[in-house]
Amino acid sequence: MSSHPYSASNLQTLGILLERAEAERDEALKAVQEAQLRAAQARDQADQLGQYRVDYQQRWTQQFARAGTMDIVGCYQNFGGKLDQAIDSQGQVAQHAEMRVERARAVLRDKEMRAAAIAKLIERRRLESGRAVQKAEQKQSDEQSARTALAGGFHPLGRLRA
Repeated sequence: MSSHPYSASNLQTLGILLERAEAERDEALKAVQEAQLRAAQARDQADQLGQYRVDYQQRWTQQFARAGTMDIVGCYQNFGGKLDQAIDSQGQVAQHAEMRVERARAVLRDKEMRAAAIAKLIERRRLESGRAVQKAEQKQSDEQSARTALAGGFHPLGRLRA
């Protein structure tokens, strides 16, 4: 029965494929988690820079209210511009990190679907194999019954002779 398309070796091969698919799925899950962590860190940094800008503007607004020279205003504007650039840059980093999270999630979905499809195939093959074994056993049982009946002198057309 080893030539049966759903033999133990074929199921074993599918089992190996399933293990590999599950390992790939697990790696994809880890990649999603790592990407989410990096994205959260990037968002946090962008938020911190934004909060720093608010604090900076408040401090300098108070400073200008007391006394402000043109040199101080120039320094404020120069540093404020650089701070805005840093915030914009970090915002882009955070946006790219979010895009990496989405790509990692898509890969994870694909890996999950592949593992589930292989698991379903294995289950279907096991059921089909079980049905094939039952059918073969039933055929063998029917043949044995027929041989026993013939050996016992019973003939299926015997009643017609009477």
